[in-house]
Amino acid sequence: MSNALPPTPFLSLPGAIAVDASTDAADQDVAAHYGSPLTEQRALESGRAIVDLSTRGVISVTGTDRLTWLDSMSTQTLRSMGRGDVAEALLLDPAGHVEHALHVVDDGETAWLLVERTDAGPLLDFLQKMRFMLRVEPADRTAEFATIGSFGLPDAVASLAATTNGVPLVWRDGWAGVVTGGHQYARPDHEHPGAHYDWVETLVPRASLDALTRRVASGEIAAAGTLAAEALRVAAWRPRLAAETDDRTVPHELDWLRTAVHLNKGCYRGQETVAKVHNLGHPPRRIVFLHLDGSQNVLVAAGDEVLAGDTVVGRVTTAAVHHELGPVALAVVKRTTDPVADLLVRSGDALVAAAQETIVPPDAGAEANVPRIPRLGAVTREPRNSTAH
Repeated sequence: MSNALPPTPFLSLPGAIAVDASTDAADQDVAAHYGSPLTEQRALESGRAIVDLSTRGVISVTGTDRLTWLDSMSTQTLRSMGRGDVAEALLLDPAGHVEHALHVVDDGETAWLLVERTDAGPLLDFLQKMRFMLRVEPADRTAEFATIGSFGLPDAVASLAATTNGVPLVWRDGWAGVVTGGHQYARPDHEHPGAHYDWVETLVPRASLDALTRRVASGEIAAAGTLAAEALRVAAWRPRLAAETDDRTVPHELDWLRTAVHLNKGCYRGQETVAKVHNLGHPPRRIVFLHLDGSQNVLVAAGDEVLAGDTVVGRVTTAAVHHELGPVALAVVKRTTDPVADLLVRSGDALVAAAQETIVPPDAGAEANVPRIPRLGAVTREPRNSTAH
């Protein structure tokens, strides 16, 4: 799939440094940065820059049964999506473990699935096997369309957005709130860090990448690398399939019920686990946000062990340097890890101090059924509708 794509023209921009494929297979073949990651991060956050994500996968599903078919397999209610609506959904294995994550845009005739580079092939194979006699036709469209990331929708991208059936193919992330049918485990003391996470993914015709690169070169819009995008995602406590999950992940561990799971929809594969963990039990692990000690100049990386004392309690899933917070990370740790304990990250031969901030609390799950006074920052809203803003 993306291995056969032509090189992205963004790598020809001055200062472009490609993602190191040996450490990040999901984002390889695009720019990690253009020489100034923190400056790029500020520009991206303010809506003045875009991120080349052109190696991400794009799958289309056509046919009159497409929405009911996707709905029947996924954690999110999709059957009632209207023309231009967007959603986020997960596909689970029978034990409730996360297998695929879908960013969905429906144009009234086709459902467009924006997915990870490394997940596009496995997802398409799965969809092909699940067609049976239904009127659906999944297809790989990665060679035709490229994904561009941004905060908000800059004019330079909006004007080049692919449009099908009169609908711009723009996916707006719902992480700023809790979608209908979802549930938030996080209990921040103040506003949720993701409350202003206005992340957008836009499909543009792949043939338009040269024109978009020229707009960057002319100064009409700036370019930011994946390092900038990942730092802002980490700061918003936003999980990602290619980073925070493994073959044991259940959605509750990452607080993914906020946007990707509808707790009151019909049956789907893995639903029994979702319901049991939410109503009766607790997820075995939980995601935390780490403030890392930067005084040692040690670069913490995904996969580094997280320790409480001498005991390994988890691993870093994404590490970044934020333009205001400094070195930070997301990590998945054992549920029973003391939420107020000072932790350490073992990076090579170094031990880096890490102050944790609870995202999913140890009592997440069955606690959802215990009535409590609503907290400030827990926002409930309807799923986003038309992408034509």
